Amino acid sequence: MGEISSFQLGVIGALFLSVASSVSIVICNKALMSNLGFPFATTLTSWHLMVTYCTLHVAHRLNLFESKPIDTKTVVLFGILNGISIGFLNLSLGFNSVGFYQMTKLAIIPFTVMLETIFLNKQFSSRIRLSLFLLLVGVGIASVTDLQLNLMGTVLSLLAIMTTCVGQILTNTIQKRLSVSSTQLLYQSAPFQAAILFVSGPFLDQCLTNKNVFAYKYSPVVLAFIILSCLISVSVNFSTFLVIGKTSPVTYQVLGHLKTCLVLGFGYTLLHDPFTERNLIGILIAIGGMGLYSYFCTQESKKKQGDLCLGSSQIKDKETAALLAGVHQDKESHEVKKSSKDSVV
Repeated sequence: MGEISSFQLGVIGALFLSVASSVSIVICNKALMSNLGFPFATTLTSWHLMVTYCTLHVAHRLNLFESKPIDTKTVVLFGILNGISIGFLNLSLGFNSVGFYQMTKLAIIPFTVMLETIFLNKQFSSRIRLSLFLLLVGVGIASVTDLQLNLMGTVLSLLAIMTTCVGQILTNTIQKRLSVSSTQLLYQSAPFQAAILFVSGPFLDQCLTNKNVFAYKYSPVVLAFIILSCLISVSVNFSTFLVIGKTSPVTYQVLGHLKTCLVLGFGYTLLHDPFTERNLIGILIAIGGMGLYSYFCTQESKKKQGDLCLGSSQIKDKETAALLAGVHQDKESHEVKKSSKDSVV
């Protein structure tokens, strides 16, 4: 029971850290990009990853965690894939309307469910699927406004969905199959993610904004927000790997939509963004879907634990019965031998 409670506390802590840090960085980046006019999202992400790696490297040097060697090919491909997925998401936002981009993010959950069902033989009950459907409907109502389609944007969105889903599934699979922690995996892969975005970021940002990140005039306020964003990103990146490792890619996406609802709420209260009844209704439906998802996952987890305990108990009972039967048989055999010996005498 102690181990289960400790694990549950770890999951709750990871979820809370992920929500708090993600909402914080969204608000920080929104102020940086919308209010201060710093539009270079991909380049900023590369700085986030570099700061994350440097922070983890210092922590490693201070013996705060142990580095576990992982196959170089696996780490490189994993890091590059995650870097590419970030690039595709940014390109999707640049070539699509905000509404279609939100639909792209919503499509990640069903696509992840499909991939895990096909390739990992993971089963999702009808109750889980229903709760996910309610969640997606709610977030869609709250956040999707316009849907403007174009060929390039659609292709980029599909690539963003595929790379993001595969990357998140691998984040979970690598941690479990190679028995590495979220910190160890992030420490190993962050340099490769940062490298690909550091190289491609300025080019992508130039294509999307027609501005050069190196020609931008950095005021002290902008620099302060960039530093703050990079510091928060350490927690964001760490909690992302932690949540996916402790739960699942689908749960992480559900958590991501909770962040969307919170960002909408904070945007209204702190940044005075427009907020309508449609937003409110959508958020309430989404929260209902999240609540059902959490409840059903908890119930199914308890059922699995009960089945495991019952199975182990039955195995133990069978072993005990077999042992007793063996002892009884030996005793009978001994008595038969003794009887035979007495009759001979």
